[in-house]
Amino acid sequence: MNRLSSMPDPTPPPMRAFSESLPITLLRAREATMRLFRPMLADYGLTEQQWRVLRALIAASEPTEVSELAERAILLAPSLSRILAKLEHDGLINRRPHRSDQRRSLITLSSEGAALVNTIAPESERRYNAIEAEFGSERLRRLLVELHDLAQLEATVDDVEKAAS
Repeated sequence: MNRLSSMPDPTPPPMRAFSESLPITLLRAREATMRLFRPMLADYGLTEQQWRVLRALIAASEPTEVSELAERAILLAPSLSRILAKLEHDGLINRRPHRSDQRRSLITLSSEGAALVNTIAPESERRYNAIEAEFGSERLRRLLVELHDLAQLEATVDDVEKAAS
């Protein structure tokens, strides 16, 4: 009998409870947060990924290379390419070749893109304020500090395998 057709062992493996899974809990928190923002973004015809790109660009002090933008907006390069094509088509960004390497592009917000971000920003801040009011200012501040620290973890697969042995 092969592994796939055999009956599963009813004894759970030695792992932490599913409800205590960090990746699952982070996904649930992200979903709870994004439920507040998605309708607002949809009202402006934006996806959350497009909004992340626009937010990253407005925060940048200079034109941004595509690879840096992908890192800032937490997007994979193929997804970012499609998003940039759409945002450029919609007149929200400008793309120009890098001076020293024509294969690389520099991205900036267009004036229309900046105007859209400035239009959405007050409504976005109202939603953040609602989260802060319900969750608590100090708790939210502490959570952000902890999440920033967690995001800085530099554990590698080798580190994880060493810890497991």
